[in-house]
Amino acid sequence: MAARDGRPRWGRVLLKLSGEALGGDQDYGIDFSVVRNISKQIKRVHEMNVQVALVVGGGNIFRGMAAAEGGFDRATGDYMGMLATVINALALQEGLEQMGTQARTMTAIQMHQVAEPYIRRRAIRHMEKGRVVILAGGSGNPYFTTDTTAALRAVELEAEVVLKATKVDGVYTADPLRDPEATKLNRLDYMEVLNRGIEVMDNTALTLCMDNGVPIVVFDLLKEGNMERVILGEEIGTLVGGRA
Repeated sequence: MAARDGRPRWGRVLLKLSGEALGGDQDYGIDFSVVRNISKQIKRVHEMNVQVALVVGGGNIFRGMAAAEGGFDRATGDYMGMLATVINALALQEGLEQMGTQARTMTAIQMHQVAEPYIRRRAIRHMEKGRVVILAGGSGNPYFTTDTTAALRAVELEAEVVLKATKVDGVYTADPLRDPEATKLNRLDYMEVLNRGIEVMDNTALTLCMDNGVPIVVFDLLKEGNMERVILGEEIGTLVGGRA
């Protein structure tokens, strides 16, 4: 990912943000200082004339998989998790609008009082009109992760890249917090990730990106300015697929 002399590398991006990222250092809920930090970064990228769509998770509020392990019906747990993503999406919408950036929350689960229904053409039109589109409610179906939703929406909305925001600065050979000998991988092929079982996104999401030629960049969003640096093509994070 070579730097591009101040020119954005991509014109339309999909940012995948976990719910845990919005929780900051808290065990539960939303850290509004983190929301402001993320909103500020998105605003700066948006001001570079980059169209931004955002898929947000809900793990800081509720995790369907964890509920299933505790005895909940899996489908019910997943629907509860989808509702949690709407809360996070509305927080991000508010954060962006307080900074003067127009944003629209669209959800795969209909709730007209708080968000627009997700309609592909309408989402694209919002981005073309300069609005950040926040996609909540997952895919609207249980048994699918928000990683898969991010890949699906990226393909649908013709995004040029999936930006997977994490709390670490890329993909490592092992957990860098547990293994001091873990080394960072700057670039990976889709099949290498699948064959080695490297945790980037779930296999369904990764295969969908591979089949449609959508690259993935894994990077640390919580470090100030990182999203802009990725957009400008600086060599941070890990690039999966795509061309160098």
